Amino acid sequence: MTSERMNAIFPPLRVVLADKNDANAQYSLGLMYDTGQGAPQDYAEAMKWYRKAADQGLASAQYNLARMHVLGNGIPSSDAEAAKWFRKAAEQGFVRAQYNLGRMYAHGQGVAQDFAEAAKWYREAANQGNTYAPNNLGVMYENGQGVERDLGEAVKYFRMAAEMGNAAGQFNLGRMYDTGQGTPQDFAAALKWYRSAADQGIVRAQFNLGRLYGQGLGVPLDHAEAIKWFRMAADRDDAQAQFSVALWYDSGLGVPPDAKAAMKWYRMAADAGNDAAQNNLGRMYEDGRSVPQDLAEAARWFRKAADQNNAAAQFNLGRMHENGRGVARDYAEATRWYRKAADQGDAAAQFNLGNLCYTGRGETEDYVEAHKWFKLASSRFPAGEKEQRDRAVQNAGLVASKMTAAQLAEAQKRAREWKPT
Repeated sequence: MTSERMNAIFPPLRVVLADKNDANAQYSLGLMYDTGQGAPQDYAEAMKWYRKAADQGLASAQYNLARMHVLGNGIPSSDAEAAKWFRKAAEQGFVRAQYNLGRMYAHGQGVAQDFAEAAKWYREAANQGNTYAPNNLGVMYENGQGVERDLGEAVKYFRMAAEMGNAAGQFNLGRMYDTGQGTPQDFAAALKWYRSAADQGIVRAQFNLGRLYGQGLGVPLDHAEAIKWFRMAADRDDAQAQFSVALWYDSGLGVPPDAKAAMKWYRMAADAGNDAAQNNLGRMYEDGRSVPQDLAEAARWFRKAADQNNAAAQFNLGRMHENGRGVARDYAEATRWYRKAADQGDAAAQFNLGNLCYTGRGETEDYVEAHKWFKLASSRFPAGEKEQRDRAVQNAGLVASKMTAAQLAEAQKRAREWKPT
């Protein structure tokens, strides 16, 4: 029998059976109107026949009726009605309804938000093989929502989702291995699962994969492979990946150095609000790299990053105010920005703040504070910055020679008690 002949016979047969209150036929007729296959698409007719079958307890019809209430197909959308019908289907073991009912409880759609109920229905769906539910349940165990926080259980459910091929589960399992949460830290395992998720287009997995290659974690260091993955994520508007691509071009890691390419990617990331990119973009304007030198523009970008609490940018903005570069010279402003960076542990800012305290520029002369900041700077400059560290030691000694024993004791006490904010 030809398909044309079958279509000529079976739709009328479905109508006859549907009119005789056959739930399966009613569902089939609703599906035809819903999808436009075998009948003209007509959401109102689809709703009518789904409702008849749903009222007879057919779970698949209850599920599709709920779905139409969510989408607003043929009727105004109603989360409350959707939740009602998802529940009816879920209570019959219809797995997609169980998952969707869990989502509605998790987000408070059509029902009062109830994480315990969400976890219950996610677990039911997970146990029947739904690929999304175990990932969502893993997130709930990770955050302690509706269940007692248990990172081991989170890993268990992320693994269940990951092994079913769920991309979000693969990313989350990679993240747990990456950070050592709920499982021993294992960068090779993190790399494996990030790659699985990255291959499915998960942008943060692509970025993290680039980071592991760029740091040689779980895999030999490979800057070319790192920028490949950073670029994938950057092309999908991930600002952190855009910053990383810029940094690789700026530093010539895995690619030939290219200041123009670096500028392009720094700007994209900076425009998206990435504070590190805003700071580096400021440096490029200050130094005139790939663009004409523009100190005012440099200060503008430093300010954007500094306002996001970026310590390097706070130091740079303080330096611009101290020297009158791109902004009016203003020692009080320089002191304010140096202090913000110094409080975060930036050694260069601590050193410069010590100088301002010692000379009394920006605020009153204060040997105790000056000695404290020089002492902290001398302990925080890395080994590769020996010259700066030695200067901090010398300046601390110079200030100490002008202090009383009590002042020196107070300065040393403040340095010991200091903690980064």
